[in-house]
Amino acid sequence: MSLSVRTENLRKVFQSPPPAASAGPDGGRALPKGKSEVVALDGVSLEVEPGEIFALLGPNGAGKSTTIGILTTRILPTEGSAWIGDRNVLRDPVAVKRLIGVVPQKPNLDVALTAREILLFHGAYFGLAAAERTARAQALLDEFQLNDRADQLVRGFSGGMMQRLSIARALMHDPAVLFLDEPSAGLDPQTRLLLWGLVREYSKAGKTIIVTTHYMEEADALCRRLAIIDHGRLIALGTSAELKSSIPGGYLIRLRFDAPGEPIRAALAALPGVSEVKSTGETALDLYADRGGPLVGPIVNLATGAGLGVLDVHIAEPSLENLFFHHTGRSLRE
Repeated sequence: MSLSVRTENLRKVFQSPPPAASAGPDGGRALPKGKSEVVALDGVSLEVEPGEIFALLGPNGAGKSTTIGILTTRILPTEGSAWIGDRNVLRDPVAVKRLIGVVPQKPNLDVALTAREILLFHGAYFGLAAAERTARAQALLDEFQLNDRADQLVRGFSGGMMQRLSIARALMHDPAVLFLDEPSAGLDPQTRLLLWGLVREYSKAGKTIIVTTHYMEEADALCRRLAIIDHGRLIALGTSAELKSSIPGGYLIRLRFDAPGEPIRAALAALPGVSEVKSTGETALDLYADRGGPLVGPIVNLATGAGLGVLDVHIAEPSLENLFFHHTGRSLRE
């Protein structure tokens, strides 16, 4: 079964910094006086197609985890609606929970249990018959390369093993939609590649997968489409190729001078192949162009002629990072 995921004008305002999980802005308690409002989401609307691997990208605090929290019934939005298939997340949270699997940003496994027990208890929680959950637990232990540690307490597991077990647990009841919140955070490259392979295999079965990440290479490698969120707003949506091609010129040349660069800004913009020049600080400029290295010489000549010293030049090829720089002036990882 393949299901779509949809949000419409999601807005979330916390009265204090957003919690990791909450049924509301204050967990049902009176808020202390003097708390300021934090707008975590500001009108986010998007649709994930059935069977799609979809990424939500953005820096820490952009609103990715809050979006996932609403879609997985943990957080109530201030405004807006969300659906898993035809189920309204706000009106029918119990039915939604049966349709989804959730892998949190940090593993929340019971370290007093073995890996097998964790899977069996999760299956029982979702009403799987004893024989079915036993067989499914064994299959997942094999698939996630955990069989040799299946009957050991998970307190001795590595971070990568914990993450693999967290994903296996989320799959025990065969959900139609899988949410992965920063699945590669803190993992070594080898474990990260293993997880990517497992996600692709699950996608081939027709399941819808939503990944939050600030790793551009992860989104490029896994996802057909992606959305970039910053300050709670959707700033870009499309395939990786579409978004990269939307960057003016494609290449980003970051310049830093020993004095304000504004006097040569117009001259830099007039160089062949330069489509845009943006100021990013008193002595820093960003150039968007259709090439990189060949422009360094003309740039240095212009700066020298104006009495400016070039302290640093950084050239970046067309990428999602450049797209984010173009819209926000900062890094996805900030």
